Amino acid sequence: MSDRLKEIFVEPQTCYKFTEKEVANDTLNELYNLVKWGPTSFNSSPMRLKFLKSSTSKEKLSKLVSDDNISKVINAPVCTIIGMDIEFWRDLPKNYLREDAKQYFENDTTKSEVTAFRNSSIQGGYFIKAANSLGLSVGPMSGFSNDLVDKEFFNGTTIKSNFLCNLGYAAEGGFYERAPRYDFSDIAEII
Repeated sequence: MSDRLKEIFVEPQTCYKFTEKEVANDTLNELYNLVKWGPTSFNSSPMRLKFLKSSTSKEKLSKLVSDDNISKVINAPVCTIIGMDIEFWRDLPKNYLREDAKQYFENDTTKSEVTAFRNSSIQGGYFIKAANSLGLSVGPMSGFSNDLVDKEFFNGTTIKSNFLCNLGYAAEGGFYERAPRYDFSDIAEII
């Protein structure tokens, strides 16, 4: 395995403590421009992002997360709300050129929501690895009220929150001791 692959896929861990070094807006733009090319069904690309950098925005979010996540949100240089547009299908004619795929979703709310959740989660994985490729450490989180986050940050839209992800540059002691992972033979079967 190459050193570059190790830097992206093996060495990164969930980061719990960041330096005060700012994450530049250009870096966030570059991050998205890597993520957007990852495959999704019908090029649906339902992920929507809110990058919270200001103390005001992070303070608002900190009131909507579990107690153990409050300081993580406040102290991260960036806390990203990874959202999903549950009416992503409205843009399918622009993003999916082979056929009018809008017809598969516009009258099926359940299918639309399931597809938005699945594909924004896939894009969230791209987001984490793209961030690592740019030298950023990440701290993905659940532990918040989706309903309250949606009301505070996406009110009046068709966007819903999926998960949170802190971004920044890891501080000394920013990681816990590395935990083991399953071996291939523990979780995979070739048939």
